Amino acid sequence: MVHEWALAESIVLFLENSGFRKVKSLRIGLGILQSIDKEIFSFSLQELLRDKGLTVENLEIVDENAELECNTCGYRWSLSPESMDEAVRESIHFVPESIHAFTKCPKCGSRDFSITQGRGVRIIEVQPDEL
Repeated sequence: MVHEWALAESIVLFLENSGFRKVKSLRIGLGILQSIDKEIFSFSLQELLRDKGLTVENLEIVDENAELECNTCGYRWSLSPESMDEAVRESIHFVPESIHAFTKCPKCGSRDFSITQGRGVRIIEVQPDEL
């Protein structure tokens, strides 16, 4: 729960530091590579928002698939954590860059690739409440 709480706190701090007090709609993407528990994250976010006196009318939390791009040949592909065993998923959860030890480009076999989507937490959209 500590991991999800810290991630939720970063979202709340962003909203607070950006001057948002009332938000009509907030859409957040959770990268599937980090295996963030959506329920715990949502609970943490709601508690922290309430604690700071911030209001979010419509909160949407969506999973973001893992997208990778080979730096050698330019090939782009998707990766599903379900295709990996539990120990590998756990390693990637804590250090997403460790994925390079467990996978390679399906086209050229290189382990020199970038994670272009599917890690961490990102704010996709913030729609302020119009007063």
